[in-house]
Amino acid sequence: MARIAGVDLPRTKRVEIGLTYIYGIGRTRSNAILSAAGVSNDIRVKDLSEDDVRKITRVIEEQGRVEGDLRKEISMNIKRLVEIGSYRGSRHRRNLPARGQRTRTNARTRKGPRKSAIAKKKVE
Repeated sequence: MARIAGVDLPRTKRVEIGLTYIYGIGRTRSNAILSAAGVSNDIRVKDLSEDDVRKITRVIEEQGRVEGDLRKEISMNIKRLVEIGSYRGSRHRRNLPARGQRTRTNARTRKGPRKSAIAKKKVE
């Protein structure tokens, strides 16, 4: 079981896909990490040697923040926006879209399920 940046990578998937399970790493960054480490994209996670895992870990540490550090930085950025009272911060506080999307219709993912105006009768 390969464990990189505190995340257990799925054993049966290719390394290229397995690295995307780490928060902050997508397909593009995964390919860049593997090429910098000199590891093939096509091998499976279970076939990685300890040396390969060490190389990948070293490249990830050099390139920048992932997992906990990145989550902490993003939450601190949102907290700063809320504290200074910016428009984006107020949208975050009210759990509404922060980037100008319409909310009269749509935005259900951010707003949650519809709140019906009339309570429905329970059928017995």
